[in-house]
Amino acid sequence: MEAARGFFIPTLTSDGAFWTTVVAILGTTISPYLFFWQASQEVEDIRAVAERKPLVKAPKQGPDALERIRIDTYFGMAVSNVVALAIIVTTAATLHVSGVVDVQTSSQAAEALRPVAGTFAFALFALGIIGTGLLAVPVLAGSAAYAVAEARRWPLGLARRPKQAKAFYATLTLATMIGVVINFSPINPIKALFWSAVINGMVAVPVMVTMMHMTANPKIMGKFPVHDGLRLVGWISTGVMAAAAIAMVVTALI
Repeated sequence: MEAARGFFIPTLTSDGAFWTTVVAILGTTISPYLFFWQASQEVEDIRAVAERKPLVKAPKQGPDALERIRIDTYFGMAVSNVVALAIIVTTAATLHVSGVVDVQTSSQAAEALRPVAGTFAFALFALGIIGTGLLAVPVLAGSAAYAVAEARRWPLGLARRPKQAKAFYATLTLATMIGVVINFSPINPIKALFWSAVINGMVAVPVMVTMMHMTANPKIMGKFPVHDGLRLVGWISTGVMAAAAIAMVVTALI
């Protein structure tokens, strides 16, 4: 009951740590790298399928393409948010109620779960961490490679062979190796993940403002500018992200 009440009626405080956590959660939900990855992947898919054309040049393909993107986005958002909510609730119901509030590593979290929730929970958590790593490393490294390659105007895309996009694949490899090296450094991985999420939450605000202006510009969108209802949702989301970031800064300075 307490979890359900907290979900529908959140309790806001003036504590700086609270707002920093809010920004971190928003930063993992709407991460700037997703904008680069999803946009680049869509362009790559268009190039890979001969029948598909950029919508600006082939507006008749618009309804089918937008419906496909809409379903993909809704499904991905639903699954990711359900998983995130499950992680938060499970952590609160196991580690937090048992007084484990300072977790330094994922192995420490797994060991803390063993006496609280049993061996099965320990094994399940361990498998989840491994699976998350196998998913997150290529996604984050790939997003970095796409962003850098686009900024430098290098040939890019996983559909290309390494010889056709040497700089792109070199960036992807370098990003992966940096992630591996961090594991052997004194950097606290849990804190690194947390603060990278906070940075994502801060950076997402100007990126979202720019994106909202671009999607309403007919010169960029052609016949497909974002309609008023979706624009309203987008600006509300941008406003919430900005408000959380401002609250974090203000409470940290008080």
